[in-house]
Amino acid sequence: MTSIRERIKGSIPALITPMKNGKVDEAAFRKFVSWQIEQGSQGLVPCGTTGESPTLSHEEHIRVIEICVEEAAGRVPVIAGAGSNSTEEAISLHRHAKEVGADAVLSVTGYYNKPSQEGQYRHFKALAEAVDIPILLYNIPGRAIVEISVETMARLSEIPAIMGVKDATANLMRPTRERNACRKGWRLVSGEDGTALGYMAHGGHGCISVTANVAPKLCAEFQDACLRGNFDRARELHDKLMPLHDAMFCEPSPAGAKFGASLLGHCTPEVRLPLIELTEAGRTQVKAAMKGCGLNF
Repeated sequence: MTSIRERIKGSIPALITPMKNGKVDEAAFRKFVSWQIEQGSQGLVPCGTTGESPTLSHEEHIRVIEICVEEAAGRVPVIAGAGSNSTEEAISLHRHAKEVGADAVLSVTGYYNKPSQEGQYRHFKALAEAVDIPILLYNIPGRAIVEISVETMARLSEIPAIMGVKDATANLMRPTRERNACRKGWRLVSGEDGTALGYMAHGGHGCISVTANVAPKLCAEFQDACLRGNFDRARELHDKLMPLHDAMFCEPSPAGAKFGASLLGHCTPEVRLPLIELTEAGRTQVKAAMKGCGLNF
């Protein structure tokens, strides 16, 4: 039987949370989850940054994860966003993810309160000891300010429940250094679409992708080419996708992804304040990039 560690691979969308009139659109989200799986996505991450987790209430957060697990129905792994800059809150979110049947959790480092490396180590160690569920670390210094050092990651890799990292540093020296430092089997997952080609060439196993919300089939084909070692084909797909990667972040995410998904009929372009919907210039860029990828709307 394939372990959850080995199943964390390929194209894994960081799912948007569809909204309508200020509320989570549960029906749209269910359909979106199934569409992602049908299009070849190999895993799902609900309630990450792209899912607007900072503005979801606890009740909404919990419900979105429940729906994702229900709709996925074991077809692909569900890695529930369950991090917090409060260790106690993170334990609560990890516990809920475990209870509803998520396969793993994505747990971010301590944003805003800026913990030391020792503080980060103790935070993740406490999570692993409190709840029996596989943990994927989320290293994103651009949002969290703090970064998990290679040395700290090597220490964390010795904790059995901690299986790998979502790396959103865009630092392509990291995967090799981590592979050399961490225990065998450490999962290396890119968290940055634009550098995913290089990350995969450096030994990555997949990408938790924003662009896959809009172009899941292309992203899955790209990841499949990388995993097969066909980097000529992967580069062709990457070049095709790059304008769309750029467009997804032309304005604060996930406005780009939601607008793109709305063009495909999956949801409204609605986001929650303090984020705002794309400007006309942003919409023009997303439309052009989607057409360049052959996406019809």
